[in-house]
Amino acid sequence: MSSALPPTTSARRAGKVPRVWQRMLSGRRLDLLDPSPLDIEIGDIAHGLARVARWNGQTSGDHAFSVAQHSLIVESIVAVSESDPRWRLAALLHDGPEYVIGDMISPFKAVLGGDYRGVEARLQGAINRRFGLPEHLPPAILKLVKAADRLSAHFEAKLLAGFTSGEANELFGRPGRDAPDEALFAPRPAAEVGAAFLERFHQLDAALSALPPAPPARKARS
Repeated sequence: MSSALPPTTSARRAGKVPRVWQRMLSGRRLDLLDPSPLDIEIGDIAHGLARVARWNGQTSGDHAFSVAQHSLIVESIVAVSESDPRWRLAALLHDGPEYVIGDMISPFKAVLGGDYRGVEARLQGAINRRFGLPEHLPPAILKLVKAADRLSAHFEAKLLAGFTSGEANELFGRPGRDAPDEALFAPRPAAEVGAAFLERFHQLDAALSALPPAPPARKARS
């Protein structure tokens, strides 16, 4: 199956290919179908995620609860059991593609199906490569980040999005004893949370740069 999305009917009739890149404030042009790590800037990610609302904006408070704030919480949850800055950085960037494609609620992702998932996966892979992470994270790390993501979603649902505790338990699982501080979920202004996201990125990136190089892989014996 081709990885490219089909042109719209009107575009086919006109003999034109629709534009599939987005221009960022940094001046970069990011191709959605073939994203290059060279066109990804952390400033664009921080700026965009701080302005993308979780829950389609259907949350309480004077400010939208942003993907950037959610990502900071997820990273803090992962940090409880994982000290390696690589995987904490992966947690911070786990929703990175949403700076380009927005935060689609899970029911709508299910409606869109494979095309959306393919675009999202290509963007995530490019983001990971740009910042020194494996394009595909180890299964154990994916599981850890997903669990933190669901834990954050549980508290967001019942504290901000109008879900009952029972509904949050059913949809996202029951929180364990190491639940995050509920004060973390107070929605913050976009500029403030964008700056916090960028600061946390630079802290983790510096810690990642300080790690000793990985030993070369051993060649299998013939």
